[in-house]
Amino acid sequence: MLDEWRLFWVGRGGTPAPSDGFGLGAWTHLPERERELGLRDRQPILVDPCGRVDPRLVGFFRRSWFSTRSFGTQDAYVRDYRLFFTFLWRAGCHWDQARAEHLDNWEHWRLRGEGNPARIGGAKWQRELAALRGLYDWALARGFVKASPVVLRSVRTRDGAVVEVPELAPADVRSSNVKWLTPRAYRLWREVGLRGRWPDGRVDAGWRGRNEGRDAAFADIVFSSGVRRREAGSLLTVELPDLEVGRRYYPGRVARAVAKRAERYSYVSHGALKAVESYRLTARAAAVARAQEQGWYERIVDLRVVEHVGRRGDIVWTERGGGRGRARLGDLDRRVRRTLFRRGPEGLEPLAVWLTETGMPLQHTSWNAVFDRANARCEALELRVFATPHMLRHSMALRVLVSLHFALDRRLGLSPVQRRDYEELYGNVWAIVKDLLGHRSEETTREIYLEPLRGLQLETLLRDETPENNEVLARLAQRTGLVLDVPTLEWA
Repeated sequence: MLDEWRLFWVGRGGTPAPSDGFGLGAWTHLPERERELGLRDRQPILVDPCGRVDPRLVGFFRRSWFSTRSFGTQDAYVRDYRLFFTFLWRAGCHWDQARAEHLDNWEHWRLRGEGNPARIGGAKWQRELAALRGLYDWALARGFVKASPVVLRSVRTRDGAVVEVPELAPADVRSSNVKWLTPRAYRLWREVGLRGRWPDGRVDAGWRGRNEGRDAAFADIVFSSGVRRREAGSLLTVELPDLEVGRRYYPGRVARAVAKRAERYSYVSHGALKAVESYRLTARAAAVARAQEQGWYERIVDLRVVEHVGRRGDIVWTERGGGRGRARLGDLDRRVRRTLFRRGPEGLEPLAVWLTETGMPLQHTSWNAVFDRANARCEALELRVFATPHMLRHSMALRVLVSLHFALDRRLGLSPVQRRDYEELYGNVWAIVKDLLGHRSEETTREIYLEPLRGLQLETLLRDETPENNEVLARLAQRTGLVLDVPTLEWA
């Protein structure tokens, strides 16, 4: 018997294989049975170590506040549940028997446990606590548990209101702890961390990286467009803009099924797309050729061979066994996207842009390890630059905000005094950035993600001679301590 909970997803691509140990792989009509039970597509299924599915958890995932969250949030929360349930199992109790002392022990292990190779910080624990509180509040209201392991205490807010917060809420979480990179700091990090260069630009003869073209192209896409890791990591070749149309920035749609909230437009630079095209013609093509030669693609069980992609984003495919499917590109989640292939003169080829060295579609979560390795290399060389996909995304937002402010100033010829009088007009700038980032509200953009400009009087950044945007970002880095920059002499 296994000693951990297992996670599966309803829908094609989520069916356990026979090797999973539960015997479900032998069920010939599992999709039909899932529909008969009222299970929705992409609904998570948690299986305990004895191979049992708790119907109460099925109901929670199907019809509760959980089901109204974005797929990315659901994915993160259900993985938190799986880890906590496994911890409880090894302590000798089921999920519905959790007590406050169990959560105390779990919190200690996650944040401070000796021997834990993957300790988390306050922000991650805050998210896990929110997920667990939501589940156990729901279970308590329905009588499935006698008490919630998430103990609450009353606190008074600044406006005098009394709210309930978990006793184990972290104290080291700021409302906004993101960092930003100036363009020159980003270039230093990319060239040294991802491409294996020395800080002075020379090639490191001892560099053993094999995917620098792919990794740098991915980073350029995020830094240029501000899309999320999951959104960039789920890109298909048929979604890339046409480079033959000459322009500096190219529009593209972020698919609804991989976006956090809704489908939207994003804009990516010509240089970033050129980097992707270079990767497609070199390392990616070589990986595809190796996979075709080995016949790996032909062995994929849930293979979908795309026959048609329409101008409006409709896609038609044939499945193994002769079945046919049709959908909009925007409705295809990341799991389905990894099963999409086209048959060319040399054989099958994935539609996924980012591939492993073996030619298989790369999981979007794999990018964390890529960034970690790049950060480790920069740290080993005593460079004070680091990056995450989240940092690159919000660095784009800061660049766009500064650029839009100055573009409007130049166009309208405003003086610093007149600039203050146009505050309502400049709200449009924040709205543009909000839409590019895919935020729910403009307030989120103003108050959380663009803290370097909050509280600053923008007129102090203006001069008789309009400065270059990079100089503005450099001054923000010096004044706020929230933007990573490097001296000009260190990286031109």
